[in-house]
Amino acid sequence: MSEANPYSVLFEPVQIGPVTARNRFFQVPHCNGMGHLRPRAEAAMRAMKAEGGWAVVCNQETEIHPTSDLSPYAENRLWDARDIPALRLMTEGVHAKGSLAAIELAHNGSHAQNLLSRAPVLAPSDMSLELVYPKQARAMDKSDIRDLRRWHRAAALRAREAGFDIVYVYAGHDMTLAHHFLKPHMNDRSDEYGGSLENRLRLTRELLEETHDAVGDTCAVAFRFAVDEMLGADGMQAAEEGRAVVEMLAELPDLWDVNVTSWANDSATTRFQPLDGYQNDYISFVKSVTSKPVVGVGRLTSPDMMASMVRKGIVDFIGAARPSIADPFLPTKIEQGRVDEIRECIGCNICVAADSAGVPIRCTQNPTMGEEWRRGWHPEQIAAKGEEEDALVIGAGPAGLECAMQLARRGYQVTLAEARAELGGRVLCESRLPGLGAWIRVADYRLHDLRQRANVQIYTDSRLDAAQVLELGIPNVFVATGAQWRADGVGRNTLRARPTIAPDAVILTPDDIMAGIRPPDGPVVIYDDDHAYIAGVIAEQLAVAGHAVTFVTPEPLVSSFTGLTLEQHRIQTRLIELGVDIRCNQILAGVDAATVQSVCSFTSRPTQFPCGSAVLVTERTRETALYTGLQTKGLKTLQLIGDAAAPALIADATYSGHMAARNFERSDTEVDRDWFRREIIDLEEGEI
Repeated sequence: MSEANPYSVLFEPVQIGPVTARNRFFQVPHCNGMGHLRPRAEAAMRAMKAEGGWAVVCNQETEIHPTSDLSPYAENRLWDARDIPALRLMTEGVHAKGSLAAIELAHNGSHAQNLLSRAPVLAPSDMSLELVYPKQARAMDKSDIRDLRRWHRAAALRAREAGFDIVYVYAGHDMTLAHHFLKPHMNDRSDEYGGSLENRLRLTRELLEETHDAVGDTCAVAFRFAVDEMLGADGMQAAEEGRAVVEMLAELPDLWDVNVTSWANDSATTRFQPLDGYQNDYISFVKSVTSKPVVGVGRLTSPDMMASMVRKGIVDFIGAARPSIADPFLPTKIEQGRVDEIRECIGCNICVAADSAGVPIRCTQNPTMGEEWRRGWHPEQIAAKGEEEDALVIGAGPAGLECAMQLARRGYQVTLAEARAELGGRVLCESRLPGLGAWIRVADYRLHDLRQRANVQIYTDSRLDAAQVLELGIPNVFVATGAQWRADGVGRNTLRARPTIAPDAVILTPDDIMAGIRPPDGPVVIYDDDHAYIAGVIAEQLAVAGHAVTFVTPEPLVSSFTGLTLEQHRIQTRLIELGVDIRCNQILAGVDAATVQSVCSFTSRPTQFPCGSAVLVTERTRETALYTGLQTKGLKTLQLIGDAAAPALIADATYSGHMAARNFERSDTEVDRDWFRREIIDLEEGEI
């Protein structure tokens, strides 16, 4: 790389204890829903990051003992030597691409439920579990603490045997015993492990010292620490106890991995934290206290921001979880001067939602994420075209754009037709709602790629009917015509008793709001039976515009799905602060010119809410008329993709478009055979 390159500082090697990272790009630990249940899938995903230029690739929280059982969530596991071969798959894959492999050892204390192991839950003091389950954690006695230290040391030794270069001690995200001991509200002990900060820090110090003693001659020891709880005076603050911890342990770790807690703060969505590098104000003091290298995060996607952070002495390493998911090849693209080709993270937290749901990771921007092993997908490579020459993609929303881009990359002549004047479909519309501006990156990335290609023709204001499609003479057609929100109130909770909509009722849908239509004067009732983000965003927009808004939902919480994306509490808080009247456990029964009628989800007791208009957020109707009209017209390929095939998240739309492009010219037999590989427990014959 030329010294004239403005980002050359990012590609300097950095020493971490006894090992050296080839550059400053550091994929910090992040969960992925694969873990010990799907070790081949996890290994392939991590190896892809290494191939993409991340000099250090970490796994995720790794249970060190059955008393830290996170089931049913599939994190990594290192209970005993039998777990080593699965973890070695990752280290070998990462090493093969020239990167260092790191492991995040964790005992989760009262954050674990031990539902599989049925072991007693351990904590600094007697307390309820963090998660809602009717059992309590017991206060650890001195024998328990000695056991924990022994388990951690043994896990560090097994980690080295598995091939890891960096071994973590983890005190962050409210998730580990080391962190729990630091917190006065969780640690009311009166012995040498409680009371003063120095005492509360004792366990962490012992874990760091003993990990160094066990593996420090060949492995670096990293310390992941949350310097601020984002609770002001009610919690640990970077300027006070957070700084004091760093000062007390300054030279003990080989690497400081610093962030904020809880996970919802560390991985804040762009809706509530739009700025890249948003953690810099909290972590910037660390390098002034320690001589050891520091890694920090903050949804870092801008190379200019990254280089500035290094040059200003804020960090030594650019840490990333979500940006490395959106684009595993981010470092390589910066190094090769291809900054405009980066798939920027949009901060939607669909990656987090997958782990929260206990399924393999996925990404709105990167449909290959989680599919590296089971489908053999590569984020930057796709098979060349087959015998066909041309393809027509109808609809330039997320599915159509992804399908067109991948078909073009394969070498087909691609025609992309969009009915509207602007490209982007639902991404364009939703990005205009409050807090969702970053979502336009989904369209921007794909449109930039398509516009560079000579084998792509893009047409706007081109609403096609079946006859016009046939006139084009293109035999392979992909229909991505999307879906429209229903205006009749029918949804998951009203299928048996469909609501009565009076002729004089003023009904709006999310499509109307996104098209700029505003409710008339008078109170507005938003009925949400979708439970994702749209209804909450619309409620915010209308409340800010001065409308009296009542939010009605059958669920006990607002936007309940967003608990998986770590933002439900923020959404409900914002609506309360804006004066929105929230009515939960109510199912829509009817709407007329002056009221919305509902019934209690439990008792069916009726209630009425005054309204001048109602915004109904329930289900979407697929736009399939064009597809139906083409079905008997002799096309070689006719495929429905995206929301037109199955309305879902934007991540599902990009995935649908990507899969369609990959499977084009493959037989049904091939597609069915290669649906995806599974990691199956194989019982030998005669074994019980």
